[in-house]
Amino acid sequence: MQQNSPILMAIQQICEEKNIPVSAVVETIEQALAAAYRKDFGQKNENIKVEFDPVTGGSRVFDVKLVVEGPAEGEETINEKKELLLADAKLLKPAVKIGDEIKTELKVPADYGRMAAQTAKQVIIQRLREAEREVVFSEYKDKEGQVVIGTIQRVEGRTVFVDLGHTIAVMPYSEQIVREHYAASARFKFYLVSVNATARGPEVIVSRTHPEIVRQLFEQEVPEIASGVVVIKAISREAGSRTKIAVYTEEANVDPIGSCVGQRGMRVQTVITQLGGEKIDIIEWSDDMRKFIAAALAPAKVQSVNLDEAQRLAQVEVAEDQLSLAIGRNGQNVRLAVKLTGWRIDISGSVSGHINIEEVDQEAAVVKNETETVSSAAGDLAAPAAPSDKTETDTPTPVN
Repeated sequence: MQQNSPILMAIQQICEEKNIPVSAVVETIEQALAAAYRKDFGQKNENIKVEFDPVTGGSRVFDVKLVVEGPAEGEETINEKKELLLADAKLLKPAVKIGDEIKTELKVPADYGRMAAQTAKQVIIQRLREAEREVVFSEYKDKEGQVVIGTIQRVEGRTVFVDLGHTIAVMPYSEQIVREHYAASARFKFYLVSVNATARGPEVIVSRTHPEIVRQLFEQEVPEIASGVVVIKAISREAGSRTKIAVYTEEANVDPIGSCVGQRGMRVQTVITQLGGEKIDIIEWSDDMRKFIAAALAPAKVQSVNLDEAQRLAQVEVAEDQLSLAIGRNGQNVRLAVKLTGWRIDISGSVSGHINIEEVDQEAAVVKNETETVSSAAGDLAAPAAPSDKTETDTPTPVN
């Protein structure tokens, strides 16, 4: 094709802007021209196909028929619009065989160009929109469940709109970190929750609160996790405040916690920065549930753990001076431990008796004026993020 063809250059410009292949645009134009010819000049039994030349802007019109031996099973006659009997086809082309196509070129009336342009204009616009939507849907559907980088485009009410490059994603209020400020043009990393096809185009939902964003950020920063040497077994998160992750390795010479922390804490600090300063506790996973529950309550030091398998209840004893650490501010530490392990936890102090997770949550609810529901299953917990143990800046560090 001649690269200086005005029509071809226009098509290429559309393709670059809309991120769609040239072939899709040419096919769209051919379909639009065929629709225009069929409407004004076509016959009832003609199967109109158009071949468009983007270099010259010219087009050729054909009636295309598929050669068949006879009617399909269960039908009395052939589809005369799309099919042609073998005997009739041989009259036009003696060497033809079943399955071939017979293309009969049709005469193009003088005023076809003007009428075709009018009819095709809207069809082309509509088809281009559909092609663009299909490309965008396919591109982001493949990224579903991954971490992507986006730029805050605007905020409308409680909804944040994020520019991902070829589409605008939506971040509902439920997927936002409450204490995080989303200024226009700021860049963040987001978890792509879902991509759905709608009448108005692809609907892309992103999140800053999803636990999987923590897993994938560690995969990006820790080679041992990316290679599978170190595995993140469990994550519990109260977005914007604190996260606990349990890591494990089968390699005797690999320290799973040290791998995640990195030299001078550089690896974990990078993840913390990308999450706007959210605290991250890294503990070692164990199939010994007593050890795992004790580790999950860090930084508190646990004296003993007794398990009630039937009720999936862990009775934990700590020293009196460790009780507040085990519970955490507004019960956050023990609440995250429950999410991480999937066990209900009762904490007993050496002097003051025991405090269970339900009591802790009731106290936290009074402080924060809201109700928290705690279930024995980690997945059923829905506690909102509690304030941090220390003062942190309200403005996160954007992603570079």
